[in-house]
Amino acid sequence: MTSLPAWIPVTIAAALFQAWRTAIQARLRHELSASGAAFVRYFYALPLDVLMLAIAWWWFSVQGHGVGIEPKWSVAFLLYCLAGGVAQIFGTLFLILAFGHRNYLVGTAYAKTEAVQLVLLSVLVFGIALPGWAVLGVLVSMVGVLWLSLPVEKFTLIGWLKLSIQPAALYGLGAGFAFALTALALREASLTLDDQTPVLLKALLVLLITNALQVGVQGSYMAGFARQDLRQCLIAWRRALPVGMLSAIGSAAWFTGFSLTQVALVRGLGQVEVLFTLLFSHFYLHERFTRREVLALGLVAAGVVMIALSEQSN
Repeated sequence: MTSLPAWIPVTIAAALFQAWRTAIQARLRHELSASGAAFVRYFYALPLDVLMLAIAWWWFSVQGHGVGIEPKWSVAFLLYCLAGGVAQIFGTLFLILAFGHRNYLVGTAYAKTEAVQLVLLSVLVFGIALPGWAVLGVLVSMVGVLWLSLPVEKFTLIGWLKLSIQPAALYGLGAGFAFALTALALREASLTLDDQTPVLLKALLVLLITNALQVGVQGSYMAGFARQDLRQCLIAWRRALPVGMLSAIGSAAWFTGFSLTQVALVRGLGQVEVLFTLLFSHFYLHERFTRREVLALGLVAAGVVMIALSEQSN
């Protein structure tokens, strides 16, 4: 029996922590600006980033994996981390702008086309060969996500075309594209490190450097143009700290997945986050599923299974 590839449970864990973080982060919108709610994700993640890297470094040293423990940095590594970090900031900004057009569902749905955009970028631009079942799985789960996210009356060809030219949809597509670039850039950053460096150390190092650069870039901007928002982020530290901690753990899992396999597979399987989100709403908030939601969830689940099994069949 073929063993389960490590990237699959790692990606599922990443999706779970991301859904959890998003639920908590949403509460902060009542006391922080949109940029502030996004900034705390990076700022309060930094201490845990440092701690996780230090523990992992110590553990691998104790286990006798001395070779490759000290990764050889390069200018390319820093540039990829910077590019990925800035792309993620812009992706978050585009998503917030989509919400600003009073169409949260449309913006969110189109932002989740990131998985499909990753497949297109990987295959058409970078020439990466992906398993056929994985590509089909991404498309199937994407249909499920859109069906779940868009209003019932809009889920027709004409309705979809009308939605697609709305500013919220365009900003959502921009967010998905930026997040796709983020994933690709950060995978490239991990690939610049020594092959002998353990995958977990690569992921945690990429995470720490990227988050530090994000704090520097966005923090400098807020210090110069939004000081009140920055001050409020510091005041609300008790409620913002859990967001940063969950973000650090979730991002460590995402980056580990990126280091283990193609990002299109990781992000495709990561759409299982939609299932976690609805399960939270059902069991925690006691909201009921509609028949349409059950069918859409079935498509998402089917697509996720195709992606997970695609590598097993190779």
